[in-house]
Amino acid sequence: MDASQRQEYWRKNLRLMAVLLTIWALVSFGAGILFVEPLNNIVILGYPLGFWFAQQGSIITFVILIAIYVWRMDALDKSYGIDEYEEEVHHS
Repeated sequence: MDASQRQEYWRKNLRLMAVLLTIWALVSFGAGILFVEPLNNIVILGYPLGFWFAQQGSIITFVILIAIYVWRMDALDKSYGIDEYEEEVHHS
């Protein structure tokens, strides 16, 4: 991979991270703090939705976003011909 491909690869990686972290910030800060009062008017399984987001929702969202990051980075690595498993075999 030449320098311009590396730069493009990292630009795409950083853009993906920025989007995913923005989603997480909006969910954790927005739903858990800013919009907690309106969300608390919605009750699911006996718990106010705002309380749920503040306690569990942001954590679950973060775990889901990690899975999305892994999936998208695998696709990005594949499109640039990067195979970490192949490198592990050659270094062992």
